[in-house]
Amino acid sequence: MTSLDKPTEDAQDAQDDARAVTEAALFEAFGGVRGMVETVVPGLLFVTIFTINKDLHWSAIAALAVSLLLVVVRLVRRDTVKHAFSGVFGVAFGVVFAMMTGNAKDFYLPGMLYTLGLAVAYIVTTLAGVPLIGLMLGPVFKENLSWRTRNPGRKKAYAKASWAWGLILLAKCAVLFPLYWWGDTTQFGWVLIALKIPPFLLAVWLTWVFLAKAPPPIDVFAEMEAEEQAEKERKATLAKERGDAPAPARHRREA
Repeated sequence: MTSLDKPTEDAQDAQDDARAVTEAALFEAFGGVRGMVETVVPGLLFVTIFTINKDLHWSAIAALAVSLLLVVVRLVRRDTVKHAFSGVFGVAFGVVFAMMTGNAKDFYLPGMLYTLGLAVAYIVTTLAGVPLIGLMLGPVFKENLSWRTRNPGRKKAYAKASWAWGLILLAKCAVLFPLYWWGDTTQFGWVLIALKIPPFLLAVWLTWVFLAKAPPPIDVFAEMEAEEQAEKERKATLAKERGDAPAPARHRREA
């Protein structure tokens, strides 16, 4: 290896590390494979039971029960429960809506409205200069909001990712809402389940692509720790200097 090769290899290693960190952060933020499974299973169980017996009550009870079971499993294993809890709340709202109206399609309505609201939030926050994906991932990358003013390349990547999320979710809504109004309940349920994972994976993949090519995050937590350490060292140096300083003249005469 020549001296010219080493900087190139170091840069490649740094880029690989950045991609690995980005991938890990995305898995943490969005729940990974297990989070996706926990998102799909309750709705899948609901539509399966309803397809078999057309019984709204049993379908709703089964979906809510499996959501609670997933939370219990996470609690027993002392895992992060935020994704499982969000799933329980989503299923619970769906059950309430469906029971109130007697329409099985209303089980999916809260989740659809949430998806639509989230799509709008991604687009509006990006237009406002504070892309939502950056607000979500900033703490995960330990950069908080430093990307807004100190890291323009990273802000641009967050903006692209937020546009991707917003447009993908809007496209999903454009398919689901017409089916909700005019489609068959069973067919609508299966289409919704089929559209759970692929759009999500596409958005996550695009986010990974944009961030992997962006400048590395600024670790503001490390900066704060370094500043605190420097301040401690400065105070220790001042205290030592005061201790080593000669006594005032008055004190020397009294001695």
